Amino acid sequence: MALLEEIEPLKQSGLAELKSAPDLAALEHTKGAYLGPNGKFTALMKQLGALSKEERPAAGKLINLAKVELENALGEKRSELELKAALPKEPTDFTLPGRRRPLGKLHPLTQVTEDIVRSFRKIGFVVADGPEIEDEYHCFDALNTPADHPARDSQDTFYTNTPTKQLLRTHTSSVQIRVLEKFKPPVRIVVPGRVYRRDNADATHNPTFHQIEGLYVDKNVTVGDLKGTVEFVFKELMGDDVKVRFRPHYFSYTEPSFEIDFTSPLVKKMGKDWLEIAGCGMVHPQIFENVGYDPEVWTGWAFGFGIERIAMIRYNIGDIRLFYENDVRFLRQF
Repeated sequence: MALLEEIEPLKQSGLAELKSAPDLAALEHTKGAYLGPNGKFTALMKQLGALSKEERPAAGKLINLAKVELENALGEKRSELELKAALPKEPTDFTLPGRRRPLGKLHPLTQVTEDIVRSFRKIGFVVADGPEIEDEYHCFDALNTPADHPARDSQDTFYTNTPTKQLLRTHTSSVQIRVLEKFKPPVRIVVPGRVYRRDNADATHNPTFHQIEGLYVDKNVTVGDLKGTVEFVFKELMGDDVKVRFRPHYFSYTEPSFEIDFTSPLVKKMGKDWLEIAGCGMVHPQIFENVGYDPEVWTGWAFGFGIERIAMIRYNIGDIRLFYENDVRFLRQF
């Protein structure tokens, strides 16, 4: 019975020493003295073998309960001492002027993207998003792109090495299919995001870049609605002196389709009269049928353009690769 009688006094002694520890070093010393490999409670555990079968379970339980109590007291005291150690040694005068650290800045592409989204929000659009790793159906089939279209060739598109033949999306138009599949019209969305193409032929092309897509579907939507929206967005981005023109073109997912050119003093400085900036058109009736919309009831338009192109014009940047080199000297300018 001598062992059982030692447990409680030893526990009280340990609790008292833990609570009176003046600093973390003294606390760790006390912990080792009682709970360490050579501590007093470890020594008690080693004596259990000398007890009878009847006494051993009760003694082991009491020792474990005492150790739990000591560990709880240890944790509380450690938190108290750590907080005390973190406090300043002398009173702090919070009225003194602080040291100003240089703040980071948004990447120029992020700035342009936020400006574009802000413009669309003003006219009732919401932001939509979708996966960058896509399947052929959402990226091509549902968008009326035939199987023999050059864009589907591995020389133009990054395919993953998987049985399902997934790919890195080549445009954000895949998101419009996912949205139209999920929601009933009217739909008014803008889709910013990263896209991928096997294209790095010159300083204005990169294998990965950013696009933003606008989509509006409702009853009685016309090309006039499209033109008005395009003019509003580009005037917001590039200034009131921007002029926009539409040229007939072909896209498999719009009919009729147009290329959008614009001109402004910035374009004139580049030595050009007009600059191609985006593609657009009325949503092809087949697209509506693919997502379960009645093309006799609903009409819509879509247009998309590269965010890098806008940033390069706005900031007079001649090489798209500068956006991705993470050169602080370049980024600090914005």
